[in-house]
Amino acid sequence: MSPIYSYLGAEESSLPLLWLAGPMTGLIVQPIIGAVSDKTITRWGRRTPYFLVGAIFCSLALFAMPFSSSIWMAASILWILDAANNVTQEPYRAFVSDKLDPKQHSLGFLTQSAFTGLGQTLSYLTPFLLINFLAYSEDAKVGRIPTTTFIAFMIGGFVSIGSILWTLKTTKEIPLTEDEKDKIRSSPHGVSSTLKEIGDAIKDMPRTMKLMGPMMLFSWYAMFIYWQYIAKCLSKSLYGTVDAENPLFRKAELLVGPLGAFYNAIAFFAAFGLAYLARKYSPKCLHSICLMLAGIGLLSIPYIKNQSLLFIPMIGMGVSWASMMGNPYTMLASSIPADRTGVYMGIFNMFIVIPMLLETFTIPMYYKSWLRNDPVHAIILAGILLILASLSTLLIKFERPEGPIVIPAGAGH
Repeated sequence: MSPIYSYLGAEESSLPLLWLAGPMTGLIVQPIIGAVSDKTITRWGRRTPYFLVGAIFCSLALFAMPFSSSIWMAASILWILDAANNVTQEPYRAFVSDKLDPKQHSLGFLTQSAFTGLGQTLSYLTPFLLINFLAYSEDAKVGRIPTTTFIAFMIGGFVSIGSILWTLKTTKEIPLTEDEKDKIRSSPHGVSSTLKEIGDAIKDMPRTMKLMGPMMLFSWYAMFIYWQYIAKCLSKSLYGTVDAENPLFRKAELLVGPLGAFYNAIAFFAAFGLAYLARKYSPKCLHSICLMLAGIGLLSIPYIKNQSLLFIPMIGMGVSWASMMGNPYTMLASSIPADRTGVYMGIFNMFIVIPMLLETFTIPMYYKSWLRNDPVHAIILAGILLILASLSTLLIKFERPEGPIVIPAGAGH
């Protein structure tokens, strides 16, 4: 989105505000959807209807995004895209917890993390492959958006709905028992009861979940900075420009693709390694090490002038990203009651979106003063925050479930 906003004329200091859709929709939508999906009874299951409806609107927004003719048109479509994504993703995480025995949670969430990394690898590579292997011109544009970006969004739209349809076809929900259905039917319904359920869940929040707050604050504030400013940081550190009209800026933007693909590929393989290690060692210690590697990597990026050497710090980013998509959910899933999985997964998303909101509103306050209007300084700040996240992870009190991993009946899909 940052390159799209840049091509439409957005200023660097305003980028966080234009990314407001993600954290705001996540803050509002995910806890509500989580609470509602816990109490949903349909012929298709509890979670399935949300997967499908969210994916349809996600795809429609992806198809529309490249046709944006102004900054605010793009921002409005992003709001729809993120809202739809939240409708899909929160029940999807609860679905993983529903399907697996508690002792399998680590393996399940880290496997999900692996395939998230694989999908992001392919998405990052798409513009690069279109230009270098299918010979699309960098200068060709649809409106004001490069043709490669346009095609990438079209591919994304088809993959979004296609992947969810594949999940619905191949992986069925474990049916609720009659006792579970009776309990859901007898519980209060409606807007007020949903909001009360969210409030009660926050009030009764497990201690492990509370102690994860500082770790989530530092790490997600840092990641939001990284996603917003890495292209401009590389343009500045490698080529000395942040002008979107300069061909060198486009060159730096295209470099972000292979780098992102590389660290997500690392995440794919690292997630399986972390799943193995998580059986023997504490998830919090593994997560702390992974965050530290990412922090050190980001601190080194502005000082690397050789493009090939930039892939070295991406190793730490990849390992950390695999861990961020898996280990926190392992710690969470083992500390929350099974019948409130959806609502707590939604509330936990607030631990992600609140740091993003803080970043959105605070970066414009000090970007020109403390960071001297320099995206390089922004990436250095992100590295420092990831190191703080690593240290704060060690403060979490977490007890890993004992016993061997057993695959429950009905989970073979």
